Parts: sequence; C-alpha cells; structure tokens
Amino acid sequence: MAELDRSIRKRMLVIALPVVANNLIEVLYNLVDAFFLGKLGTAEISAPSIAFSIQLFLIVFGTGIAGAGMTLIARAKGQGDKEKMGFYMNQALLFLLCISLVLSAIGLILSGPLLRLLGTPPEVLGFALVFMRTSLLGLPFSFVYYAFQAAHTAIGDSFSPLKVHLISIGLNALLDPFLIFGIGPFPALGVAGAAIATVFSQGVGALLCLSILARGRGGLKLSWAQMRPRREAWALLTEIGLPSSLGQGLSSLGFTVLQGAVNGFGPAAIAAFGVGNRITGLFDLPARGIANATTALAGQALGAGDEARARRTVRIGLVACLVFMTPLLVASVLWGGDLVRFFVDDPEAIRLGDIMFKITSPSVLMFGLYLVLTGAFQGAGATKVIMVLAIVRLWVLRVPLAYVLARL
Repeated sequence: MAELDRSIRKRMLVIALPVVANNLIEVLYNLVDAFFLGKLGTAEISAPSIAFSIQLFLIVFGTGIAGAGMTLIARAKGQGDKEKMGFYMNQALLFLLCISLVLSAIGLILSGPLLRLLGTPPEVLGFALVFMRTSLLGLPFSFVYYAFQAAHTAIGDSFSPLKVHLISIGLNALLDPFLIFGIGPFPALGVAGAAIATVFSQGVGALLCLSILARGRGGLKLSWAQMRPRREAWALLTEIGLPSSLGQGLSSLGFTVLQGAVNGFGPAAIAAFGVGNRITGLFDLPARGIANATTALAGQALGAGDEARARRTVRIGLVACLVFMTPLLVASVLWGGDLVRFFVDDPEAIRLGDIMFKITSPSVLMFGLYLVLTGAFQGAGATKVIMVLAIVRLWVLRVPLAYVLARL
C-alpha cells in the first residue's frame, strides 16, 4: 500500500506541477497587466476586473466541455484505447470551436447592457466596454487552448500546455507596455492596448496548439475523419460537461452579481476587489494543479476498473492541498495590504484590500479542498454533484450573505 501511495504521489506531482506553473504564469500576467494599467489610474485598472466577471460566465461553458473531454480521454487512456483517445479529442475540439463562436457573438451584443446592469460607475464604463468587446474576439483562440490542455493533461502530459502558455503569456507581457503606453512606433491605446495584446497572444497560442496536435503525440492527433461531427459524441460531451458548465456558469454569474455589489462602493473598492482576487488566484494554484491531477489519475484508475486506487488518489490530493496552501494563506493575512500597495497607489484601495485579505484568506483553504473534491467527481464523470455544490455554495450562501452584510 505504501508503494502504491508513493506511485500516486509521484504521478500527481508530475501532472500537478506543470499545471500549477501554467496557472502561475496566467496569474502573473494578470498581475503584470494590473501593474501597467494601475499606472493609468483606478478607473483603468478596474475595467478588466469588471469585464472579466462577465467573460467568466461565458468561458465556463468552454472549460466544462473541455473537462468532459478530459474525463473521456482519461478513461480511454486507462483502457489503453488510443483510437478512442484521439476521437474524443477531435470531437471536443470541434464542439468547443462552435460554442466559442456563438458565445463571442452573444457577448459582443450584450456587453453594453450587462455592464450597465451591474451598475458600473460612469468613469469606468467606457474602459470596461472597450476591454470586453476587444477581448471577446479572442474567445475561440482560448477554447482551442482549453481543448489542447484538457486532452494532454488527461494522458498525463501537462508539460506541453505549459510550454504553449509560457510563449503566449510571454508575448502578451512583452506587448502590454508598448500598446498601453505607446512606446516607439506603437500608439498609446491604454486599456484597449491591453486587450489587443491579449487577443494577439491568444491567437499565437492557438496556432501552436494546432501545430502540435497536427504532428500527433500519445494518441492525440488532428484528424479530419475523427473531427466530423458525431451526434453520440457531442451528446456524451454535453451530458458530462453541461452540469459542470451550468454549475460553473451559475457560480460565475454569482461572482458577477458580487461584482455589482462591489461596484456600488466606487472605484477604490473595485480596484481593491480586483487586485485582491488576482492575488488570491495565486494562492489557489496548488489546489487547481492537484485538482487537475486528481481528475486525470482518478479517471484513468476508474477506466481501468481500479476503484481503490481512485479513492487513494483523492485522499492524497486532499493532504497535498493542505500542505501547499497553508503557508501562502498565512502570508496573505499578515501582508495583504502590502500586496495591494504594489499594484495601486490609492490609500483607500490599500486599506480595503488589507481588510479583504484578513477576512477571506482562511476560506481560500476550504475552497482548495473543494477544488480537489470536485476534481475527483469530474474524473468519475459525476458532474451533477459539482453543479449542485456550485449552486449551493454561491447562490444559497455567499450571494445572499454578501448583499445582506453589505447593505445592512
């Protein structure tokens, strides 16, 4: 049994560490983005936070279907069926591309009304609208990457998505100051420049993903024959992915409603909330990496019919989450205000950010354990459980409490 645990821990680290690094790169880029926009003012730095709260509601439908693809590919990997692995990868990729085009169109049409519905302050509205409409053009590129990442993580290769993401984010961070401030021959585009840099780098990342899939690796290869729409495959992806997408979508909608509550307190509160959430994203990283590894390893174990190994995988994932997250959260309680001060030079935003970290940091540990458990349910294909948990934790508890405590 000890030998089995060592094997699981080793495989979990091999999958989780590149996923953590991948997500760390994303969060660090967002922080770099916030750093540059913070030099322009609190209105500019607030715009991406408000826009992203709406975009997240659209993105989760992509991550839900990608997660369903990961589940099916991991099971096929456990069964040793490379033909089925490639089939589900191609079907998930085409399905995600079709969804992304529909969601982009919906987002572009409704962006203005949604931002106004959230009570976005007038001084922030114009910036948020420009950022959102521009960045929505990159949604299909993001969905290609989600399909690529899910497929490779399912077979235990989380390093290939890391390499693609590193190139994409590096290009984004390089372009940001040139397009935001107008360095050299580039015009000073401000918030629009940050969005353009994001879309361009996402496009480059999508091309890299497709080129790797065209060459093929580990049973994952682009195939026009396998990409032809199959009703049974899309039905299975929907059956597994839709509950998860609905759960995440309702969660994202809840966060959008929370953003609306924060908007009523003005730009300083919006800036503190936005920067604070981005930094909190850093502390979630170990849990997200372990959750991805749990999904892949539990899915492979269940595909091979080994339920005992799947159970031990979940237990090891929970312990690992506690070990990695606790020191980070202690640090955030002690130095939360200093972290916010690095990104925005506004005394009120710094004060509110410090309060936010001291109150919310302990809950982040519980959320990490929640992520690992939902990763296990994802690997088992039990996504209806994920949907119910997401609805209860946000709509039954968090949103009502937030409004009552904020207003009363």
